[in-house]
Amino acid sequence: MTPSAVFKITPGIQSYAWGKKGSSSLAAQLAEKSISGFTVQDDEAYAELWMGTHPTLPSKVDGQSLIDVLKANPALIGSNVAHTFTDAKEGSLPFLFKVLSIGTALSIQAHPSKKLAERLHRERGDVYKDPNHKPEMAIALTPFTAFLNFLPLPTLLLNLLSVPELEALIPAQLTSELARSLQLPEDRPPRPAHYASKSNDEPTEEQKAILKKIFAALMSAKEEEFSKVIRSLLDRYGRGEVHECERDLVELVKTLNEQYPGDIGVLCVFILNVVELHPGEAAFLGADMPHAYISGDIIECMAQSDNVVRAGLTPKLRDVETLVEMLTYESGPGSKQLLKPETISDHTMLYDPPIDEFSVYKIELQQGKEENRPIDGPSLSVVTAGRGSVRCGDHAVEVEKGDVLFIGAGEVATWETEQGLQVFRAYVEAK
Repeated sequence: MTPSAVFKITPGIQSYAWGKKGSSSLAAQLAEKSISGFTVQDDEAYAELWMGTHPTLPSKVDGQSLIDVLKANPALIGSNVAHTFTDAKEGSLPFLFKVLSIGTALSIQAHPSKKLAERLHRERGDVYKDPNHKPEMAIALTPFTAFLNFLPLPTLLLNLLSVPELEALIPAQLTSELARSLQLPEDRPPRPAHYASKSNDEPTEEQKAILKKIFAALMSAKEEEFSKVIRSLLDRYGRGEVHECERDLVELVKTLNEQYPGDIGVLCVFILNVVELHPGEAAFLGADMPHAYISGDIIECMAQSDNVVRAGLTPKLRDVETLVEMLTYESGPGSKQLLKPETISDHTMLYDPPIDEFSVYKIELQQGKEENRPIDGPSLSVVTAGRGSVRCGDHAVEVEKGDVLFIGAGEVATWETEQGLQVFRAYVEAK
């Protein structure tokens, strides 16, 4: 039976330890509407709502895998997208769409490039399950905090010079090398302003090499060494001895240590940007960039892969050697990772990262308004607030918060509401 151009699908829910508990999880709230028979348990941590064709947890259509439906109905994906993305001919979308509810921090991690992913999958297929890269975009639904890439080098140097506990893990020679490369004094500055006023230029190859050594020294430290450093750091904070450059980080250090006691990832607050996003703001995370989500609810879209290289804030496998070698060691303010959306209309914002696999529309309609927009390729939509309907041609579907839909390639989808509606629509077009 050939489905209509727009139809509801059943997503999957993932329960990971870092998710939010019970009904405080937005992912769980949405799942309770879109997954028949699913009931939220107060003591369960619900982390991710998955929407798409990833083989780990493919969406369903009346009990049938979305993969099989798309494979049997290639017009839903469209010839242009199928020609561009080979797997699309087998019913596979090139992106995975998610809602994440983050109760405790995710791991310090990075995603491999396509070339590295192919090698890791070939050599260690039990750990790295597919040969694909995983660029991803996060759009904040609630206030969202994350580690995003390395700090500007002058700020990182200031931390190395100001936080005495770090001396036990990072050789003084590396701190001196970084200071000389920046043409900054190697003694402790009286105030952070001396360093903050320096340029945040792109790092040179020499500086990248120094940064790599610093990161390697930190992440490769022995557990008995870094756990002692963290205890000493917390003892100092307990005495109220806090340097100016640490003031905004103290509570995060304490929180991360409560979540992951004595974990090396706690000390990453001194080398990675801590970025806070407001609802509607977005970040794009390319290959080989260190990051970690810390708290909040987000829309996430990524290339269809589950490859993650971890090194801290996790009970899972840590692959420090691979992570250290794969990173590009770019650095700069966290704002460099933000993706500014483009205003398409009074109702629609476009989040368009510099990759081919996906883009995302945010549609917000007020009472009595409508929005329509043709898309050459297939799309997935999740209703995050309100009620309304979506119509393709003569076929209309009533929707409300929690509904997840598939819309076929080339269709003009008209969204309407009488009381307000918010929708995120991930899609792919041949470029």
